[in-house]
Amino acid sequence: MKASDFGGDFSWGVSSSAYQTEGAHNLDGKGASVWDVFSNTPRKIFQNQNGNTACDFYHRYVGDILLLKKLGIKKFRFSISWPRVLPEGTGRINEKGILFYHNVIDCCLENGIEPWITLCHWDLPHELEKKGGWANREIIRWFSEYAELCSRTYGGKVKHWMILNEPVAFTGTGYFLGMHAPGRKGLKNFLPAIHHAVICQNAGFHIFKRNHPSNEIGTTFSFSHIEPLNENPRHVSAAERVDALLNRLALQPAMGQMYPVMELEILKRMDKFILQDDLHLLQAPFDFIGVQVYTREVIRHSFFSPYLNARPVSAEKRKMDRTVLGWEIHPPAIYETLKKVAAYSGIEKIIITENGAAFNDFISDNKVNDENRISYLQEHIRQVKKAQDEGINVKGYFIWSLTDNFEWSEGYYPRFGIVHVDFKTQKRTVKDSGWWYSRFLTQ
Repeated sequence: MKASDFGGDFSWGVSSSAYQTEGAHNLDGKGASVWDVFSNTPRKIFQNQNGNTACDFYHRYVGDILLLKKLGIKKFRFSISWPRVLPEGTGRINEKGILFYHNVIDCCLENGIEPWITLCHWDLPHELEKKGGWANREIIRWFSEYAELCSRTYGGKVKHWMILNEPVAFTGTGYFLGMHAPGRKGLKNFLPAIHHAVICQNAGFHIFKRNHPSNEIGTTFSFSHIEPLNENPRHVSAAERVDALLNRLALQPAMGQMYPVMELEILKRMDKFILQDDLHLLQAPFDFIGVQVYTREVIRHSFFSPYLNARPVSAEKRKMDRTVLGWEIHPPAIYETLKKVAAYSGIEKIIITENGAAFNDFISDNKVNDENRISYLQEHIRQVKKAQDEGINVKGYFIWSLTDNFEWSEGYYPRFGIVHVDFKTQKRTVKDSGWWYSRFLTQ
């Protein structure tokens, strides 16, 4: 198997995000994001780590882009930090922040690398969170202003955009479980937040298409392949509820369908947040859907789990191979997910915008031997090819991630990168997986 087997119009790249890599959290006029506040709050992040410096991409972007060029990786997905360009989230524009992304984009283009930009990758401006954040319906107006600014500023240079990164993930962990920024809990926060996020996806799409009709505009969703523990009807129903929450909640309305209320009756409480014309506002004819999948979840019925009456059976308990985060290594998950997503009517094409694995990588003789990651990537790419061979219109694959980076509440110990980062010295070392990917792309 080689990259050319997928066709000449297949996009191969790597992904990253602003908060996880940039650092420079308070430099050159940048405002605070919810993650700046959350990660600097004691006991929120593993070992009280934070993203204040992260990979220092803000100062080292030229070197990282030249590294992409050296490896022959011609597509680079990254995000814009909303509070870096609009420090209060709305109103005043930070010209130094605007210039930074011009410089990053220009550096990519000058080196033959195509930028694919995510508009919002979880780093909501803290000033907007103080007003209710995603749970406040005003977020639609605030987000539209941000989208308009980025579209008019960069849309002439950048041809591929993703509006949101994983709406269910950031609202679920940040507004229901409280494990991620901004740390809020409960349905009263989660239900309006996810509803407004889906509307914002639509709004962002139409703003970009109006300003630059030829641009390709998509958005990304997190998926896990869901299976019941066995054919026991209670386990099967539990798995259907989890699938509805994780995989269908944000995608279905974007595709013109209703929220999955039949499987999740708790969603009926969302009615109080849905206005008369909202169902029209939820739908958007995206040019592509970004699929982000890493693992499989095996689900069993649980009487004691609120709302879902379901819980996962860990990969450790099932004695399955797993990553450092405990995620099962199950390559068919990406194939099964592609089949389910492709079954929706109206999806033009699919891009794998994230796939990768975290392992305990270490440097020996100035090298990082990560054969486990190479195997993970190879087997998942084979499953993508299987889907393509069956007629599924999958047209891209982006590894998460270019460099090791700040992995949210887990801090720096899960290393996903194909490039190792020594976070004390910021030295970059290409892992064996990076060299493998470089060779693969030339075949």
